[in-house]
Amino acid sequence: MSEPITNRLFYGDNLDILRRYIPDECVDLVYLDPPFNSNRDYNVIFRDESGNKSDAQLVAFEDTWHWGPDAQKQYDYLTNTSVNEGRVPESVSALIGALRHGIGTNQMMAYLVEMAVRLVELHRTLKPTGSLYLHCDPTASHYLKVVLDAIFGAERFRNEIVWQRTNAHSDAGRYGRIHDTILFYSRGGSPTWNRTYQAYTDDYIKTYYRYSDADGRIWKSGDATAPGGRGPLYEWHGHTRNWRYTQENMEKLEAAGKLYYTPAGITRVKQYLDEMPGMPVQDIWSDESTRYIVSWSTEGLGYPTQKPAGLLERIVEASSNPGDIVLDPFCGCGTALVAAEKLGRKWIGIDVTYLSIAVMKARLADSFGLTEVPVIGQPTEVEGARALAQGPDDGRYQFQWWALGLVDARPIGGQKKKGADAGIDGAITFTDQHGKLERVLVSVKSGHVNASMIRDLKGTLEREKAAIGLFVTLEEPSKPMLQEAAEAGYFHSDVWNRDYARMQVLSIRELLEEGRRPDLPAFVHQPYQRAEKVTLPNAAEQATLFGEH
Repeated sequence: MSEPITNRLFYGDNLDILRRYIPDECVDLVYLDPPFNSNRDYNVIFRDESGNKSDAQLVAFEDTWHWGPDAQKQYDYLTNTSVNEGRVPESVSALIGALRHGIGTNQMMAYLVEMAVRLVELHRTLKPTGSLYLHCDPTASHYLKVVLDAIFGAERFRNEIVWQRTNAHSDAGRYGRIHDTILFYSRGGSPTWNRTYQAYTDDYIKTYYRYSDADGRIWKSGDATAPGGRGPLYEWHGHTRNWRYTQENMEKLEAAGKLYYTPAGITRVKQYLDEMPGMPVQDIWSDESTRYIVSWSTEGLGYPTQKPAGLLERIVEASSNPGDIVLDPFCGCGTALVAAEKLGRKWIGIDVTYLSIAVMKARLADSFGLTEVPVIGQPTEVEGARALAQGPDDGRYQFQWWALGLVDARPIGGQKKKGADAGIDGAITFTDQHGKLERVLVSVKSGHVNASMIRDLKGTLEREKAAIGLFVTLEEPSKPMLQEAAEAGYFHSDVWNRDYARMQVLSIRELLEEGRRPDLPAFVHQPYQRAEKVTLPNAAEQATLFGEH
């Protein structure tokens, strides 16, 4: 068993990264929350893709999963032994073939095929004691459970966890949809398992913890008699029976004042609320520690699918131990990685968008001071940057987000910018005299560039009343471009009492090979919403999390 590279971020397709970098049986816990847009009707999800796809609802959905050459390629891999060379169990091949026959060639089938091929790889990476948690929703959870049964074996199914993801939802013609599903499977028959607890509800405390001592300590009445006559048999206070405790331990409880006697003389045990670990966690999660993120939450980063830290901490606590390896192949804004780092686990994060990589890097830096997290798969030289920009589908936007990260700029808008800011890709803000916020507008270009683009950016600066313009280019700037930039003059900072070039041009070569950065005033704001600093628990606190007293 070889060790994978840990505490690293990987940029790229997780299927390729799993096959290239993650060895067999090396991971202790996998959590994945793959993108799947369930906020659409079944008739759209199951639309046959051989027809005319004019429905505008399909646009965003197709950005993630649709039946095309890649889905067909993965289908062939899953169902054809000569292609997969025996790496896919026959049960999986048969199931995928039957599903295609049953539900057709559509977005749902594309999603299931793309998920199945990745789940086969994730199963391969798990240790015999490892576990996998797949976060999904009721739109596809029933299909995914069947796929997981085929890959892991139905006997390895542990739980279907219901997590309340919002408080209320107004859905026409149906009950409000407010929960997600988390499917929990183990690789082997004896997975790592640490019992976790949640706080008792107020109603539970009122119902059962009805007694108190003179000092105010609250307790409930517990049975001292052993169930089924299995405990030691002896006489205690005039009653001979099978007890839960040995006579020696009964005497210790008596000395500690933890026994009391009913009017009929029956021995009972005081179970103090402040000594109890809480309620063992059940399979419906709606308690405060996994509470969904609301708009005013200090935890929220503005990331649309962000999950609460408590949800991931519970999973990491239950199914791994300190020093174990946690893998999230669709890590988004990185909550699973934050939970793993906080609880002393090693971690691996993979995402296919550089925007997510940038958010994760900022979050790990804010939360733990990890300012130098390596990213495997990102360009380190000009030709790699060019390959990124010329990549399939959204390569130009991945290059754009990556380049913005090089200059610590915040992306503006989505992939399809409209209106006056169409040529502006990012912004940097800084504070000048009297707390005034000033903006640096950033334009990123991956293709042919010329002096007219500098003039356009200068015009945008004037219109937007921005302080500085930054032009980042993959191709080397020409002399006319640099001359045009020089003619833009300077921005004077009253705080620092110095001038800064109002139009700055930086090439990718200068950023990567020479380490150059924009020349800006020092009070520059962080590009992404700042994450809360995480306080690492000490050993005693971790023991409490697991109910070890």
